[in-house]
Amino acid sequence: MRNFLKILRIDEYSITPYYAQIYNSILRAIEDKLIDKDDILPSINDLSIALDISRNTITRAYNDLKKIGVINSVPGKGYFISNTRVDQSVKVLLLFNKLSSHKKLLYDAFAGALAQKASIDFYIYNSNFNFFKKLLLEKQEKYNKVVIVPHFRDKADNAFEVINEVPKDKLILLGKLVDGVTGEFGAVYEDFENDIYNALANLIEKIRQYTSLTIIFPKQSYFSTDILIGFLNFCKAYNCDYDIIADLKTQAIVKNTLYITLTEDDLVQLIDNALSLGYKVGEDVGIISYNETALKRLILNGITTISTDFRFMGEKAAELVLNNATEHLKVPFNTIIRNSL
Repeated sequence: MRNFLKILRIDEYSITPYYAQIYNSILRAIEDKLIDKDDILPSINDLSIALDISRNTITRAYNDLKKIGVINSVPGKGYFISNTRVDQSVKVLLLFNKLSSHKKLLYDAFAGALAQKASIDFYIYNSNFNFFKKLLLEKQEKYNKVVIVPHFRDKADNAFEVINEVPKDKLILLGKLVDGVTGEFGAVYEDFENDIYNALANLIEKIRQYTSLTIIFPKQSYFSTDILIGFLNFCKAYNCDYDIIADLKTQAIVKNTLYITLTEDDLVQLIDNALSLGYKVGEDVGIISYNETALKRLILNGITTISTDFRFMGEKAAELVLNNATEHLKVPFNTIIRNSL
């Protein structure tokens, strides 16, 4: 029996589920000729103990491999490699700045569209440029495609230099284009400036019900400053009184003001502050929240959202991967009007 502990590795820094890491490790070992047909795999119990992960995790990985015909099992004898003709040549390195409810929509759409046609190693770099650089430079050579959501809290001016180290036939950018990244590469991007401008322009009749408009834009945020540019352009074009604040900790909620929140924390704080003052959301104060989530349909009978179509982003990114394409595709931006406005 082969020493599978030298082949099957769990990367604790990766956000890729353990069952998927085991699944991908076995497929890659087959491609690299480290595993042959009829090799016997460790039992579920033995591998669970050796890797210090649950039996259910091992079972799911083995069952997924059975579904594609790579392994089989014989009662009383265990699991073995039944097929080494693996049609999964695309290996994807996926780098997200953070994981949130809308980023989960993006990931699920991306992974679902790829299905069994590619393997994904998924890492979160927490908007930290140095950690992003370390992950990218250490790992990108092992992959056919490198898919990046490029948002940083620091050193963003240097991002293009690092990203340009990736061969352009491998590179796909999600969410935003990065100034200075050159060559022909794939991208599914948001037009932050025009998206918010057009969304607010379409809501102008409802916005006019309020005397002023305030956007809460956190300091040291990974959000694109193009959002602020679009907001300011709208306020000037439509002659709206406006304010820009970094947080709500030292700011009183002002009656007859419409607030735009970018983060979930600011949305919760805003609602809490408004209700504590006895204000009715949708009448005394208005709320527009950036990025649609399921909970925003339910909070206070519905929060109005302006949002990127993250499912579209994930599905189109998968198409770029599978088609080896270098198109630049703009993501639709949607407005959902609810009772908070």
